[in-house]
Amino acid sequence: MAGNEQRSRGRHRPTDTSWDRVAGWYDGWVGGRGSHYHRAVAIPATLELLDPRRGESVLDIGAGQGVLAPYVARTGARYTGIDASPRLTALAQRRHGHLGRFVVGDVARMSTLGIVRASYDAAVFLLSIQDIDPLEAVLNSVAWALRPRSRIVIFMTHPAFRIPRHSGWGFDPSRRLVYRRLDSYLSPMDVPMRSVGGERPTRSFHRPLSSYVNALAHVGFAIDAMLEIPDLPPDERPSAARRSSVANPDIPLFLCVRAVRGLTTGRQTGGHEVAPSKPGGGWRRTASLRG
Repeated sequence: MAGNEQRSRGRHRPTDTSWDRVAGWYDGWVGGRGSHYHRAVAIPATLELLDPRRGESVLDIGAGQGVLAPYVARTGARYTGIDASPRLTALAQRRHGHLGRFVVGDVARMSTLGIVRASYDAAVFLLSIQDIDPLEAVLNSVAWALRPRSRIVIFMTHPAFRIPRHSGWGFDPSRRLVYRRLDSYLSPMDVPMRSVGGERPTRSFHRPLSSYVNALAHVGFAIDAMLEIPDLPPDERPSAARRSSVANPDIPLFLCVRAVRGLTTGRQTGGHEVAPSKPGGGWRRTASLRG
């Protein structure tokens, strides 16, 4: 077993997954509008599968600074963001409080946060589900808050191809081939991330795809749409280092899935028509979000 596997596969199961201690650093990177990758990839893909409608209620899990709030509000849907970090939630309230409601608390205990049971049409995890643990308790709580006919959209780094400290790009000169290296996949791991400002590092929770499919099914949701998204083209990446890094555009680094409960794909049900999945699993960005 490699040394990094020994470090990340230990029995350490942190109870505090809040990013409050690194809120200043994270806000410097993401800000009120989202990072470059939020605007160019994550938010457009999430909105494509979420498709919020006027009059609906949307729950943003692990909302952070509330970067999704303006996009949901523009559709006429009602927005509620929940995060465990008081500092990030205060930033969200200051910037986007006029667009929705922001709540500090444990998303695994939604009933204690003033959330009404079966009152939301959709829930979103925008680059947050891999920072939250335990998965089953959180999905149980989210399902409790959603209506019998509802949907969950999850945008995350691709768990099959982008595992922190256990994956990377390689180049085979004999074949002139860029490939993706994986050191591990099936074993769940909580991986310590880079320490910021001497603070205790946050952790990323790796799970195989089957963990998400089965946990969603356990609370009555079935996946009906999936987008697999590669890195941006080199000239659209945000830094010189990233622009010069090697990548294979046929290997996805991001994954967006939609799971539904009580909805029939392609039919008007409960006030919302769930758009059918497109042929193939790929995704091509047409334009980044601005404003």
